[in-house]
Amino acid sequence: MPQTSVRGQIMPESPIRKLVPLSDKAKERGVKVYHLNIGQPDLKTPKVALEAIKNIDRAILEYSPSNGIKSLRLKLAEYYRKFNINVTENDIIVTSGGSEAVNFAFMACLDPGDEIIVPEPAYANYTAFAIAAGAVVKPVVSTIEEGFALPPIEKFEELITPRTKGILICNPNNPTGYLYTREELNKIRDLVKKYDLYLFSDEVYREFCYTGAPYISAFHLDGIENNVILFDSVSKRYSECGIRVGALVTKNKEVWKSVMKFCQARLSPPLIGQIIAEASVDTPQEYMLEMYNEYVERRKFLIDGLNRIPGVYSPIPMGAFYTVAKLPIDDADKFCAWLLSEFEYEGQTVMMAPASGFYTTNELGKDEVRLAYVLEKEDLAKALFVLKKALEVYPGRTI
Repeated sequence: MPQTSVRGQIMPESPIRKLVPLSDKAKERGVKVYHLNIGQPDLKTPKVALEAIKNIDRAILEYSPSNGIKSLRLKLAEYYRKFNINVTENDIIVTSGGSEAVNFAFMACLDPGDEIIVPEPAYANYTAFAIAAGAVVKPVVSTIEEGFALPPIEKFEELITPRTKGILICNPNNPTGYLYTREELNKIRDLVKKYDLYLFSDEVYREFCYTGAPYISAFHLDGIENNVILFDSVSKRYSECGIRVGALVTKNKEVWKSVMKFCQARLSPPLIGQIIAEASVDTPQEYMLEMYNEYVERRKFLIDGLNRIPGVYSPIPMGAFYTVAKLPIDDADKFCAWLLSEFEYEGQTVMMAPASGFYTTNELGKDEVRLAYVLEKEDLAKALFVLKKALEVYPGRTI
């Protein structure tokens, strides 16, 4: 029988989705599963987006331009200007979700064997897309004990070789919820400038910053305008993950041209998704404020609840809607599978993402999980109680 590719064999499974078969079986047994494993908000999609679907009046659902509908790109440029991100519609390429933006950026900028430096824990698909491009992720480890703050910049510089092409950051961070400071970002900027590297910046969660300070984009960093490649998505801010619309933003015209070749090869981003995304940019500020306040409350509720469970620790995330928690367990992968396959409390259990999948460094994250506070507080309370009960009886408990 023919062998699959080495690329396919080393491609990592998603720590977020790999336990879905166990979750499905638990539901078939009648168990209620609280999904804290995935960043799928439970908040309703804005009415302007849903109305746009109802009001589609077209005789043909045609291809769109490979870089996306111009009216959407104009709307996005207007949206970015509200954050003092000064780009034009010609700097924006619409993609099939933020993930495609990452994939195309890596394919356009990295040759096989090239290296990118990534603070970890990090979103697992960064590693997957690097493998697809033949590139190598060089991790710089942040720790839960230090709240997942950026490691010393010297740690980054130690990893730079002639094959280093870029640094990738996610700000606010998935999976940790960490929000980089101006000082930390300036240090990254100086390194990018010194070695003329790309700065890949995933800024999908910019609406979810809980410090009160102005949001800092990679495009706010002086002197590296042509080094920055920004990734974005409408999925989280408008609770419309399923329409699969994201964006790649860059002022680097050579990168833009290269990315466009991959865009042309996949023809076009989804037409219906773009129509919905364009309408969504006009979402009333009241919706955005209600969403923000809801996540602020959920964050406090979840973190307080986690830290009251004996042996559990979670730092306070200052952005996104995730946290990484340390649990008194031997192996998070085993524990998360056990929750779905062997445990239930009064017909309920919890699904979380083992944090080992967010590290490329072996043995890290073995006692950590990522939780997404995307459920209402009533469900979070039940999930926390079930988690507490599970930890009391888990065979691999360490305290």
